Amino acid sequence: MLYPLKFKPLYKERIWGGRRMAEAFGKKLPEGKKIGESWELSGVEGNLSVVSNGKLAGNNIEELIEVYMGDLVGDSVYEKFGLEFPLLIKFIDAADVLSIQVHPDDKLAAERHNAYGKTEMWYVLDNDPGAELCLGFNRKVSREEYLDSVKNGNLPELLDRVKVKPDDAYFIPAGTIHAIGKGLLVAEIQQTSDITYRVFDWNRVDDNGNPRELHTELAVDAINFGDHEEYNVTVSPKKGEAAQMQSCPYFASSVLSVNGEMVRPYVELDSFVIYICLEGKADLVWEKGRETIKKGETMLIPAEIDEITLEGDAKIIEVYIPGK
Repeated sequence: MLYPLKFKPLYKERIWGGRRMAEAFGKKLPEGKKIGESWELSGVEGNLSVVSNGKLAGNNIEELIEVYMGDLVGDSVYEKFGLEFPLLIKFIDAADVLSIQVHPDDKLAAERHNAYGKTEMWYVLDNDPGAELCLGFNRKVSREEYLDSVKNGNLPELLDRVKVKPDDAYFIPAGTIHAIGKGLLVAEIQQTSDITYRVFDWNRVDDNGNPRELHTELAVDAINFGDHEEYNVTVSPKKGEAAQMQSCPYFASSVLSVNGEMVRPYVELDSFVIYICLEGKADLVWEKGRETIKKGETMLIPAEIDEITLEGDAKIIEVYIPGK
């Protein structure tokens, strides 16, 4: 019988990273490193998450899917993705601004990299005063104007800047030019993909004085130069209630405001469910047992579990793969 699974975080050193996750979540970060990302649940090749709790501790996510198949991820999910877990869950600590970048969609990623594209979503957990996101262009921009701005170094002037605060949420379809600003701690939900086209890095250099690689030519065919989109999907559920933020072909996400007892029925859901705990803690009670999730933890609920009762006081992001 499967049970709710926790995993060992995979910490990623980044030029723009910091130490905020140690203070915010009590994570034991590698000493002296700028940690920009904590991969909480990953099926990315070479970065497979390993179970940290219960009898399956020590097994990675691919090994579990190979053994438990649809019981773990859902029959339709297994049929489509096989042994590859389809979502990547991260915490991101932007102690400095990230590069301006874009991700390809499924079609372009398949043609170029034999991989999936990267549609993603951000949930703001903490911010310094004035922190902002760059999301899309601030007006209609042509391909030619974009290329000129990259050549002349004034690309940031074309981007829409959004001031943010904790509990703001933004959905970023593949093809959206974007950047996470300085002073932000966010949770990220994304397709399983590590393909990023970097187009501007604020003239930054590494410790050896070298700039990071840019992907200008690759990026131009990935960028959506169409109409401006609405990226804000923020919701504010009342205590004891759930509110959906986004549903797209790649994932659906809701905020659960747990206050006392909350029942989440999954019997008709042919998918795993992921919980990302943002505040407080809660007990997960199911037919065969009980497990606790607390702030800064991520948990995978196997598809074979038909119902979870949450008991406690917590704010949790719920994520799953929607049906057809």
